Amino acid sequence: MKTNHIGRPRSISILLMLVVATSTAQASNSDSPLNLVWISVEDMSPWLGCYGDSTVPTPNVDRLAEEGIRYVNAFATTPVCAPSRSTLITGKWPTELGSMHMRTGKPSVAAISRHPEAYANIPNYEAVPSPEVRCFPELLRAEGRFCTNRRKTDYQFKAPETTWDHTGGKAHWRKRPAGDQPFFAVFNLTVTHESGTFAKRPRQPRAVDPHSVTVPPYYPDTPTVRDDIARTYDNIAVMDQQVGRILKEVADAGVLENTVVMFFSDHGVGLPRGKRCIYDSGTRIPLIIRWPATMNRRGIDERVVSFVDFAPTALSICGIRPPAWMSGAAFTGEYAEPGTGLAFIHADRMDAVLDRTRAVTDGRYRYVRNLMPERPRLYNVAYAANVPMMADIHALRASGDATPDQWQMVDQTKPKEEFYDTAADPHEVRNLIADPSHEARIAALRAALTAWMQDTGDLGLHSEGDMVRRHLWDGAPQKPATAPPTLAIKVIDGRRHMVIECETEGASIGWRLEGESTWHLVDGPIRLPDDAMKIEALAHRIGYLPRTNTRSVTAIVE
Repeated sequence: MKTNHIGRPRSISILLMLVVATSTAQASNSDSPLNLVWISVEDMSPWLGCYGDSTVPTPNVDRLAEEGIRYVNAFATTPVCAPSRSTLITGKWPTELGSMHMRTGKPSVAAISRHPEAYANIPNYEAVPSPEVRCFPELLRAEGRFCTNRRKTDYQFKAPETTWDHTGGKAHWRKRPAGDQPFFAVFNLTVTHESGTFAKRPRQPRAVDPHSVTVPPYYPDTPTVRDDIARTYDNIAVMDQQVGRILKEVADAGVLENTVVMFFSDHGVGLPRGKRCIYDSGTRIPLIIRWPATMNRRGIDERVVSFVDFAPTALSICGIRPPAWMSGAAFTGEYAEPGTGLAFIHADRMDAVLDRTRAVTDGRYRYVRNLMPERPRLYNVAYAANVPMMADIHALRASGDATPDQWQMVDQTKPKEEFYDTAADPHEVRNLIADPSHEARIAALRAALTAWMQDTGDLGLHSEGDMVRRHLWDGAPQKPATAPPTLAIKVIDGRRHMVIECETEGASIGWRLEGESTWHLVDGPIRLPDDAMKIEALAHRIGYLPRTNTRSVTAIVE
C-alpha cells in the first residue's frame, strides 16, 4: 500500500493493539540490565513498508516493526537536524536551550556568501542550558553503562568529553572493556540525507522507477521532481540494508534478546516543503522500538510522542529514573508516564533566512502560528538550492500557473494562523483556520501553544544577538569559559586519592591517566594506581569553553 508521499498513509487502519508485557526495564528471562541501541537516520519521513508505503522494499526495518512496537504519532521538535539533536541528547526544548536557530556558531561559507548581513549581529556561540542539564549518556555512564556514538555529535554545542566512552567513525559497543558490561550505542545513518539528491553526489543503485512514484499535489509534476523523489527512495533502500547489518551484528554477538532497539529519523524528508517546514512532511517521523522477544511487546502505539521524550525514555528503558529537569516524559520503560497528547514544534532561522513559526499537533489536527507572516513559507536557503527540483519550483512561482494546492510553495507571505486536519487532508494544503466547525479545536490548540511558549520561556522570541548576550552569556561580551579544574591529593585509608573539583556550577568533570584516551567521570575521590605519574582533569559546562589541567601526581601535595 502506498502513502501520499510526505504525508500519512491513505488507508491504513490504525488500531491500538494490546501490548502484553509489564513496564519493567528488565528482560523477563534475565536479571541483567537491558542494552539499548539507537539507529538514527537522517531526513526521512515514514516512507517505509511497515507504515504502508510499498514503493521500495524495506525488509529489515519492516521486520523490526513486526517484532516490536510501531509508533504512528511520533514527531521531531523542529524540521531540521541540529536543533532536533540538541533535544535528543538533553531532553530539553531547543527554545529552552537557545539551540533553535540553524546553526549556532560559525555559519557555512555558502550562507555567508549569499547573505553576509544576516550574521552581522550574531556572535559565534553555543547553546547554554541551565547548569543542571547534562547530555543524558553521561547519566548512563555514571550508572556503569558503556556509551558509544558512531560519528555524529551535531548538538548546537560541543558535547563534554565525558558524554561518551567512544565517539567517531569507529565507535562501537563491541569495544567495551568488559564483555558483559551493559551498553548504549548510537548509530547515525546518513545515506538518506537531503544531500543524497544533489546532482554532484554519486547515485545509489536504482530501486524505483521515477514514473511509478506518487507526486504530492503541492509539487509540480515534472521529470526532475519525480527523479528527486525516486532518488530519495533509492537512498531509503540502501539505508534499510545498513539497518540489517547493524541488527545482524547484535544478533551474531548473542545479545539481541537482551537489547532494546530504537529506530527513528531526525525529522521529515529532505525535499522542499519537507525539511525546514513545520508540517507533517517535515516533522512526522518513523519510530519503532523492538524489545527482546521474551517480553512479547508488539503492536501499534497511537500516543503522541516527541523528541523531548526520547532522553527520559532511554533512561527509563535502562532502569534509571529520569531527572526532574528534563522537559519530556518517558513513554515506555520502568518509569513511563502518561503524556500530554500534544507535540510542540518550532522553526526559526534556517541558515541565513530568519523566520519564526510555532505549531502544535495532537496527531491528527495541527495548529500553526506564523510569527513572521510577511516571510514566504518555502525558505530560499543556499544549501537546499542544490536539490534539483528547486529549479522547477522557482519556475512554478514565476509562471503564475500554480494550482490551489501549491499555494504554500509560491506565496510570498503566510497567513498568521493555519489549521489542518491530516486525516481528511494528509498533505495539509487546505487551511481550515476560518472553518466554524473547528472553532473549539482551534481555540484549545491555540491556548495550549501559548501556554507552552510561556511555560518554557521561549528564547526564540528574542532577537538572536540579544538572546545570546543577555540570556545565554548573562551580559558577558563573549563566550564564557569554564573555570579550570583543581586537583589535590588526599590520603584515604592509607591510599592516595585524587580530588578534582570545579568552581563553575553545572560543569561536567572528567579525568584520565597519562596514555588513556577515554575520559572517566568524576564521582568522588579517585584512587590512584601506585604507578600513576600524570593525571589530566577536564571541566566543561555545556555552552562554555572547556578547561583542562594536567599535573604530575608526584608534584601534587596534600
